[in-house]
Amino acid sequence: MSIDTAAMELVGAIDIIEETYEFMLAYAAQGKVNDEDMSSAGIRAYIRRSDEALGVISAAKVPGEAVQNFLDVVRQDAAKASAAFRLVLAQPALSSQMIDNLNASIHLRALLTDLFLLDQALKLTGV
Repeated sequence: MSIDTAAMELVGAIDIIEETYEFMLAYAAQGKVNDEDMSSAGIRAYIRRSDEALGVISAAKVPGEAVQNFLDVVRQDAAKASAAFRLVLAQPALSSQMIDNLNASIHLRALLTDLFLLDQALKLTGV
């Protein structure tokens, strides 16, 4: 895999996480008791997709010592966020309150802040 391809995969994975967070914010605001009706069936798919994207982020190798050092930090936060995603996915029903609590999790917030910073750094390097 070329460096450009690896960087593009990383950027794509970051986009998936950001997209999921936006979806979760909207879901949390809906006051749902569970995720069984068809209008909200996508919440689990979004979270699963983000958990898979965390694997891409954790395996990422891009040029630059500073980026690689920061990716080490991101990997730690990704592991914690993945554990939170998997805890939520293991629940029989996903209420708006559950997703709101996930959104508020310090682990997810740390990951998002890391990814916002990383995304901007990658854009500045021309990725």
